[in-house]
Amino acid sequence: MKNSKTQRAINILSFISACLAIYFDYAADKILFSVFKPLTTILILSLLFFVQSGTLSKYRSLIIVALVFCLLGDIFLLKDSYFVFGLGSFLIGHLLFASAFIKLEGFHFHWVSLLIFLAIGGGILFWLRPDLGDFELPVTIYVIVIIFMAWQGLGLFLRQKQRAYLLIALAVLLFMFSDTMIAINKFKSPFNLSGLVILSTYWMSIALISNASYLILGKKS
Repeated sequence: MKNSKTQRAINILSFISACLAIYFDYAADKILFSVFKPLTTILILSLLFFVQSGTLSKYRSLIIVALVFCLLGDIFLLKDSYFVFGLGSFLIGHLLFASAFIKLEGFHFHWVSLLIFLAIGGGILFWLRPDLGDFELPVTIYVIVIIFMAWQGLGLFLRQKQRAYLLIALAVLLFMFSDTMIAINKFKSPFNLSGLVILSTYWMSIALISNASYLILGKKS
């Protein structure tokens, strides 16, 4: 009961912080946005410090460090001039997420999901390519990495139909969607409500990963 209350409290605080960050983004209050944007990710990350690692200490460490790199990405992306550093931070985060997923159930090779992810990622990359300029190579590498992360995340659920793995599967799909919206907004065509769409799907993604990991670690502790 105590653990569930802690989980609920952190999720509520994360939601409130996310709403405030999105509000201050639209209010053009850069100072408060710069406070609540990283704070939201910190709150989501903090959930994993309230559960024992048990036999999955390496998995827990990988997820925590991955979320720390997401936090660094959040901070770098506060300034457009640091976009490449933000991209690099999230790229490392995705590699760590993929490593954590593989740590849980081993490497999962599923042809159909791989082909679907490659078709989606390749199609988006082909569409964006004329507008990428000097970012063509780093964005291409990033797309490959996030496809691999999403493939392995979805693979967990394809292997075992359990609640925690379903949350991870939804999370990786949301992460791909959020990153796609960032690319469209930055390289193709800025759109209204971009902040709301990008931030909400991104925080839902890492919150799902954090909560799924909380469930997984709780069962193994």
